[in-house]
Amino acid sequence: MRSSVLKTICALAVISVLAGASPAAFAGDAAGAAKPADAKLTIPILLARELRDIQPPLSLLDMAPADDGVSGAKLGVADNNTTGRFLNQEFNLDVVENPKPEGLVADVAAKVAAGSKFIVVDASATTLLTLADALKDKEVILLNAAAPDDFLREEQCRPNVMHTAPARSMLTDALTQYLVWKKWTKWFLVLGTRPEDLAYAAELRRSAKRFGAAIVEERTFQYDPGSRRTDGGFEQVQQQIPTFTQGAKAHDIVMVADEGELFGEYLPFRTWDPRPVAGTAGLTATPWHPALELWGGTQFQNRFKKLANRIMRPLDYNEWLAVRAVGEAASRKRTGDFKELVAYMRSKDFELAGFKGVKTTFRDWNGQLRQPLLVVTPKMLVSVSPQPGFLHQVTELDTLGYDRPETRCKAYQPSK
Repeated sequence: MRSSVLKTICALAVISVLAGASPAAFAGDAAGAAKPADAKLTIPILLARELRDIQPPLSLLDMAPADDGVSGAKLGVADNNTTGRFLNQEFNLDVVENPKPEGLVADVAAKVAAGSKFIVVDASATTLLTLADALKDKEVILLNAAAPDDFLREEQCRPNVMHTAPARSMLTDALTQYLVWKKWTKWFLVLGTRPEDLAYAAELRRSAKRFGAAIVEERTFQYDPGSRRTDGGFEQVQQQIPTFTQGAKAHDIVMVADEGELFGEYLPFRTWDPRPVAGTAGLTATPWHPALELWGGTQFQNRFKKLANRIMRPLDYNEWLAVRAVGEAASRKRTGDFKELVAYMRSKDFELAGFKGVKTTFRDWNGQLRQPLLVVTPKMLVSVSPQPGFLHQVTELDTLGYDRPETRCKAYQPSK
């Protein structure tokens, strides 16, 4: 028995230390572990992917791989099983894909009927809500790894949905904190016309007001994605962007709201005034970046590259977190009981090491995973938010996104 306990401690500590947690945190849990059952406990995890028709990015370097997200989930299962084999637990991953929302809902419902309870979702906000409502009477938890929409965490929150994807408000707060720290507080906002562009712009306005920046002017960039130039288009852009940005009120930085990546990348080095660009292009906020080397990030990314033969992308990281959250709960509680695992994930005792130097936890008022966010250029890590000086009475991580007093979520009952 003593040998088994030591092996358990070692397995948990290896993953947690690399991810930024203290190995001492695991010693007490492992020492008090119950004897493993003779029968292996199998915990299935389902990945539901909506195959969306997305406009290709401006740069060929930004083309998403076919397994975007899937490989992150696979690494999460492998990490779960590293610990699970010492605890007589086994995790497996099943993937369902469908381009039609109604088809995806039907596929997931069939898997739930067959026993799936933990579902990682890569889908639009609308499809996620449809899934949540269709499964509201089932023992199911949906882990949103893709949709950043704040209404999913606020007025349209669901009790059977938790979120490892950061909300838009978290991303804009993370970026704004850095810009305010730099004293770049006068913004010229350029936004697109798509709903997600408008949503991102709305969160930029909120973040600016929250942290003391000012949007001195806004302009909407009108574009036709079907008229992109594939040969010699740079000449037109080189004339168009300076003209479009000419005469803007005095500003420190150009902020871009272009989530579809349809025009934002044209702005750096082409604006009328020589100004940096941030938002969805230039300097951005993200949950993960391939240049991160701190807190065991290099080893983590090397393991991913060995698995997937490519660099880790943000969606991969979000899905890895979702799968690992289930595995962490199962290893700590030594059970596969659905209600017990979900209750623990939502409790103040749960923590998940995410290779960011601090523990990550779920907010009990809306199910959002609180975590540091990276402020980056396409090739380099610039900073990590929350920034120094942005204080909070509970945790500085709650300076990113909607805090407890601001929440409009009614579906969650905060723990006492």
